[in-house]
Amino acid sequence: MSIIYVLIPIAMIFVAIAVCVFFWAVKSDQYEDLDREGINILFDEDLESEQPAKKHEPDNDK
Repeated sequence: MSIIYVLIPIAMIFVAIAVCVFFWAVKSDQYEDLDREGINILFDEDLESEQPAKKHEPDNDK
């Protein structure tokens, strides 16, 4: 039963930290533009599209 006297303050500290992190995220505009990030996942941003792909050529030195 004495462990509950330790667990309750630890749980309250975790909740306080989570609330602080949430308010920090809201204050720093982390939730300002939710639609853009949802749409960005639909587009494929391959590095190959920016650079020409190298074609594999067989070795002719045999």
